[in-house]
Amino acid sequence: MKKKIIGIVGPTASGKTALSLPLARQLSGHILCMDSMQVYTHMDIGTAKPTKEEQATVPHHLLDIVSPLDNFTVSQYAAWAKPLMDILPCPILVGGTGLYLQAVSQSMAFGQVGSDDAIREKYHALAEAEGNRAVHRILEQIDPQSAARLHENDLRRVIRAIEVYELTGTPLSQTRQEENSEFSVLPLAIRMERETLYQRIEKRVDTMLDMGLVEEVQRLLAEGVSPEAQSMQGIGYKELVPVLGGLVPLGKARDQIILNTKHYAKRQETWFKGESATKWLEGGQLLPSAIQAIDHFLTADENQSKE
Repeated sequence: MKKKIIGIVGPTASGKTALSLPLARQLSGHILCMDSMQVYTHMDIGTAKPTKEEQATVPHHLLDIVSPLDNFTVSQYAAWAKPLMDILPCPILVGGTGLYLQAVSQSMAFGQVGSDDAIREKYHALAEAEGNRAVHRILEQIDPQSAARLHENDLRRVIRAIEVYELTGTPLSQTRQEENSEFSVLPLAIRMERETLYQRIEKRVDTMLDMGLVEEVQRLLAEGVSPEAQSMQGIGYKELVPVLGGLVPLGKARDQIILNTKHYAKRQETWFKGESATKWLEGGQLLPSAIQAIDHFLTADENQSKE
């Protein structure tokens, strides 16, 4: 029988940490970070990483596991996460990175597909010559589902999706084999009114700037992290590099971070809507709703056998 795993997912700034901490305490659970930016060391403010105080209240895993100098792939995440999911008594996946959720809940063949520098160079050159939109249009033609999920400015993943197709002949969105998964995951997604979510995003960005996000980016650059590094493509980091170079005023960068975060939140919501297993939570009483959904999920097989 597959091991049952709980996930707390949803758009950025929707309150995943605020829900996951009391939930983990009530279930005596362990939180497994499922965020593609929180895996990096020394990147705390811009990733909205749980504070040291929050981490002290519940065991946390998969935070600060890779240097911002290094690349980190979806398959690497699965290699780290799956053994923990197997051995921990009550692992709770928390984060908004949909590809990570797929990697641990479904057997993803694309994670085993190699890379081809010539393909990547070709599409990077196209982006430089004609813009990211030109590359994204190619993905729309070969894999509309992935194109709908990936923003044209997420160039690295757009090119990776094209690369997978060119190497295998199979769209990235079709390289999943759910029956081979050793886990059954219930993604509990937080739904929030769009206006409320956007207000929370604006407040979060301003709070990050007040906490020293500019200084965090400056420190990373001083430590040798390239502006082109994978880690520095995260929202809140890439927009501030031109500020530190004197090319863009901070106010304009702040507005761009907010805009990019809102677009990202919308894409996250679209992603989780496309996952049939997602159970949506909304309203002011998220914890009781989550507990109820989890209880039903954990006892479903038992109830069916009784019938």
